[in-house]
Amino acid sequence: MSARSNKPHEIVERALALSRADGCLVIADETSTANLRWAGNALTTNGVTRGRSLTVIATVDGQRGTASGVVSRSAVTADELEPLVRAAEDAARGAGPAEDARPLVTGVAADTGFTDAPAETSSAVFADFAPALGDAFARARAGGRELYGFANHEMVSTYLGTSTGLRLRHDQPTGTLELNAKSPDRTRSAWAGRSTRDFKDVDPAALDAELAVRLGWAKRRVELPAGRYETLLPPTAVADLLIYQLWSASGRDAAEGRTVFSRPGGGTRIGERLSELPLTLRSDPDEPGLECAPFVIAHSSNGDRSVFDNGLAAPATDWIERGTLRNLTTTRHSAALIGLPVTPAADNLILDGGDRSLDEMVADTEHGLLLTCLWYIREVDPATLLLTGLTRDGVYLVEGGEVTGQVNNFRFNESPVDLLRRTTEAGRTEKTLPREWGDWFTRAAMPPLRVPDFNMSSVSQGV
Repeated sequence: MSARSNKPHEIVERALALSRADGCLVIADETSTANLRWAGNALTTNGVTRGRSLTVIATVDGQRGTASGVVSRSAVTADELEPLVRAAEDAARGAGPAEDARPLVTGVAADTGFTDAPAETSSAVFADFAPALGDAFARARAGGRELYGFANHEMVSTYLGTSTGLRLRHDQPTGTLELNAKSPDRTRSAWAGRSTRDFKDVDPAALDAELAVRLGWAKRRVELPAGRYETLLPPTAVADLLIYQLWSASGRDAAEGRTVFSRPGGGTRIGERLSELPLTLRSDPDEPGLECAPFVIAHSSNGDRSVFDNGLAAPATDWIERGTLRNLTTTRHSAALIGLPVTPAADNLILDGGDRSLDEMVADTEHGLLLTCLWYIREVDPATLLLTGLTRDGVYLVEGGEVTGQVNNFRFNESPVDLLRRTTEAGRTEKTLPREWGDWFTRAAMPPLRVPDFNMSSVSQGV
């Protein structure tokens, strides 16, 4: 009999009962996915998959401290469950004391449906979206455009149980849509992406219409040299930059002088003003449309996440409040080590902006660039958080408040922290899909930003 034939909460309970360690945590992840792919205005493939993974974390107390062992496997059978638990215990006994060791989280949580069956997605999630996509294919074909792309929906039901009595469960839907329109000769390309929980708020016709306009802009081609340009960053580009900033916001690394958030002479830059605009960058598990787990789910430990914190509440947090740095990510261990509050990172990110649309911002631009998205982002210097990357699928020239053509792509060199300092306008916040980090981080809401001197460091031959 396979573990798949058992209910997830029963697997968790059995693994906990098998444990002989001083402490034990078990995480069962039930995953189902549904997807559509298309090319040249026609569906090409679709499919549905299901799977289960199990993570066992054993803790062993010793004279020098508490050690931990972590073992994760997929498709675990009933006969393999006890060996998996023993493997985690052996890993803990063979390890030295864990630096991040803390007492396992306790407390009685509200009913999270721990004994309920996992939520699942299916092709039914595309019931309204697929016919609308077919209509978009017809319009694109009539307009001389070819549409390519994919839609993916994933549902992960996570069951967390601990030897301290914690029983938590969270269902996380994640939907992404990427749509690319090309001219028949493939010389012009435009991209749009959306993040969604259920595909009920995605309109393929509206996206196709947006891409048709961008392909029209690209009929005129203008070559520009590298340099600093007034640039309008759309929400997707802002998300890619600020997600990397959040990933680099470790309180411990900052306190130890290793990041852009380190204060010269020691300590962190918490309390320092990073932007003259009243921008607030925050995470909130209850943010409408961007809901995520309200507690820590950690399958392994790293600098800003600890397996010992599994089940710890992850409340709403302001990282930057009205332009001022307020918090950096910490675990219970790192917070105690450096004297900061415990602030685990939630799985979403919101930048509160203004009330004007990107179109209105374009209309107020005398001479500048409008980007579509960023790509191949890499870190150059952690001390300043200098990033480099490429523009992609359309950089447009704005003259006299109108888009007048498409220009060549560029490589950029910029720090998101410095960009916030130099930003002169933030538009209306909207849900967006990061282009670069969309495989790892999809729940974001960002405004477009106006940067007066965005550094296009060199010309790129990319499309």
